[in-house]
Amino acid sequence: MITLSDMAVDVLTTADGREKTARSHAHAAAWRAARAAGAPLDIGAAVPPLRPARPARPALLDPRDVPKRKPGSPQGRIALLHAVAHIELNAVDLHWDIIARFSDVPFPLGYYDDWVRAADEESKHFNLMCDCLEELGSHYGALPAHAGMWRAAEDTAGDLMGRLAVVPMVLEARGLDVTPAMIQLFRSAKVPSAVAALETIYAEEVGHVAYGSKWFNFLCGRKDLDPKETFHRLVRTYFHSTLKPPFNEEKRAEAGLPPDFYWPLATG
Repeated sequence: MITLSDMAVDVLTTADGREKTARSHAHAAAWRAARAAGAPLDIGAAVPPLRPARPARPALLDPRDVPKRKPGSPQGRIALLHAVAHIELNAVDLHWDIIARFSDVPFPLGYYDDWVRAADEESKHFNLMCDCLEELGSHYGALPAHAGMWRAAEDTAGDLMGRLAVVPMVLEARGLDVTPAMIQLFRSAKVPSAVAALETIYAEEVGHVAYGSKWFNFLCGRKDLDPKETFHRLVRTYFHSTLKPPFNEEKRAEAGLPPDFYWPLATG
């Protein structure tokens, strides 16, 4: 019988983005169906790869070498959508990875419900971005992409609390800060499909940040740790930059991130 960890590794070892997300959707549906039937799948203990499989394109470059394009031009808007597609594909893998890599940590089934749902939604987000790119005459893989996207996962491969702090509570929270301006950019450019796709992403990413906050606080409670102090320590350990305002304080609060978590880590 296939386990949830087996499903996670199947996604992580599939290179093509459309195929990866199709498998992600299928596995999420199987998990939900088993839960609804009152017979949840075993979590299992499959071993995930250190790095997920990736297609031959896009070429992955050092962040300093990724060409900068002004978003006011059609080419710049395509580059922006391509960058978001790349982020979403990494997010699919991140959410399946957190299931398989830390399967030895005991959790209520709600933990797996949350991350399966997040992976399922990220799969939808990737495909929405691909659809937008194709509508504009491009495709995912047409441009180079950021090679450092997986670094946070590698750095926290042995530290679940570090993973929760850095990935959903820092990196995905950053998406809440920057997405409203992207939506306005595509609205001004009269690209309604991109506006609709980004609005979907914006609405659903709040939940992903909230899952990170919820399970981070759960583990702090289990270990009798102060959540704020622990968050600051882990972000300073694993996040190789600083948090940059302005912050979307309303959406961050909705996701369970109070200002005293992130403002002490901010610069600028």
